[in-house]
Amino acid sequence: MERKILNIKLKDRIPTMEIRKNNQVIDVVQYIQKQKWRWAGHIARAKDNRWTKRCTEWQTMSGRKNRDRPEATWMNDIRKAAGPQWQRKAQNRRKWKTSAGGYILQWMNKASK
Repeated sequence: MERKILNIKLKDRIPTMEIRKNNQVIDVVQYIQKQKWRWAGHIARAKDNRWTKRCTEWQTMSGRKNRDRPEATWMNDIRKAAGPQWQRKAQNRRKWKTSAGGYILQWMNKASK
């Protein structure tokens, strides 16, 4: 879509990253992942018993496990990148903000494979 807007053909052989760098176009996937990381930090730092925090920590109580693979939640991605103690790490805003870059790069590497 960016190529179409800028009237750049594939045969011009200009890499997508070069187009984005020159025209300051934001990659949607990177933006979404950055917002997800920021939201996770916000939820982890919430002090009171808000419903958003309760929903994040909620566990089903069905009594029996399904035979299927467990459902993937957005928190699983955060836990993979930041470790099991991610909520404790998110208490330090500055460190949490700087670690967002690693999470986004990890996601982009996974998507490119």
